[in-house]
Amino acid sequence: MENLRVPSHGGIIMDGNGRWATQRGKDRSKGHAEGSKNVEKIATHAFKLGVKTLTLYAFSSENWSRPQTEVNELMRLLKVYLKKFAKKFATKKARLVVSGDRKGLSSELVEVIEQCEKMSEDCVEYTLNIALNYGGRQEIVRAVNTLIEKGEEITVDGISSNLYTAPFGEPDLIIRTGGEYRLSNFLLFQGAYSELYFTDVLWPDFSESQFDLAIENYSRRQRRFGGV
Repeated sequence: MENLRVPSHGGIIMDGNGRWATQRGKDRSKGHAEGSKNVEKIATHAFKLGVKTLTLYAFSSENWSRPQTEVNELMRLLKVYLKKFAKKFATKKARLVVSGDRKGLSSELVEVIEQCEKMSEDCVEYTLNIALNYGGRQEIVRAVNTLIEKGEEITVDGISSNLYTAPFGEPDLIIRTGGEYRLSNFLLFQGAYSELYFTDVLWPDFSESQFDLAIENYSRRQRRFGGV
């Protein structure tokens, strides 16, 4: 991985947990459990390569339409793994941040989130940003309404500075696993000039070597940002 250009901010749409489980004759919840385990492995590897911020799409604002049993299991797993990640990554000088609308979350989960963010708030070298109950369209509306409430002009810079990801900068690379070729309401505003990488590999099977392939592909691209 020498002489490669590593993105400062990477985003991952972690898709394929349910299909991974179905292919093995297991309940979809088993796929989410395996996918949760993979977060620590990939995030640790990304930080070692030099990625400063990793934003992971954990639960979208549209995912509430899934079967209630599946949603309940996802929320349970989030409470378990957020605590685990906060403790593990604090030792790696990485802070845990959760982006998204917390109004729709249970008070118990919100309390866990606040505890985890507090636990790692002094770790500034790396950031693991979990997008939870997150929607890109909703984030833009939220930013615009914030500007209106402040009586400020609505500009591109103004919207950018009021997005959840404002402290981390825009994502250089967005990866989607699971074989789908769309952003699914993920980082729509800040991903305007992100490089996109799609793979058929389901998220629980997405390994460090698969992440390396994405970085190698990104490193070969020329980013012009609308220029020549």
